[in-house]
Amino acid sequence: MKKIAYCFSILVLFWVSVASAHGPSRVKVEETVEINAPPAVVWAKIKDFDSVESWLPVIEKTVAQGGNKKGATRELTLKDGGGTIKEELKSYKESKMEFSYKITEMSTVKTIEHSGETVPVKVLPVTNYKAWLSVEPNGSGGSKVVWKAKFYRGYMNNNPPAALNEDAAVSAVTSVFKLGLSNLKKVVGG
Repeated sequence: MKKIAYCFSILVLFWVSVASAHGPSRVKVEETVEINAPPAVVWAKIKDFDSVESWLPVIEKTVAQGGNKKGATRELTLKDGGGTIKEELKSYKESKMEFSYKITEMSTVKTIEHSGETVPVKVLPVTNYKAWLSVEPNGSGGSKVVWKAKFYRGYMNNNPPAALNEDAAVSAVTSVFKLGLSNLKKVVGG
């Protein structure tokens, strides 16, 4: 009986330690904008994977290879010395006016001390980032642009520093999406 109680205690301790060791959860951000212009006009502005600086104001320049083919790459240089982000095109559907991409690499903008270690803080405080951008009719002759992403916070271990927690990740991505979509609306004229 003592062996059963001992084994049960060990099992409970193991379960509690595994449950409390849960790392970050994947989060999602989705932003939309309604534009008073036909979908084809809006799509023409955003469809080229290699020219995001034409509508996303935080981008200074884009260096790309591969056009709009799956596997194409681009390196985005942010304005004001904000660093670089490398991305890969994962899917491209011209007929559906949508594409998806993932971040493959980002430059470090600073380092912080956390739990006795030096931790890099990247341009966006995220990991495993994948995003989708699409244009669809909004039912009144205009367009609805949807930009969404799924990702993890920038610090994958437990007890993340404030600069790399879920709130920081969601805030940074939301800010970029809102700024980009708002500017897209101005650029297209809707």
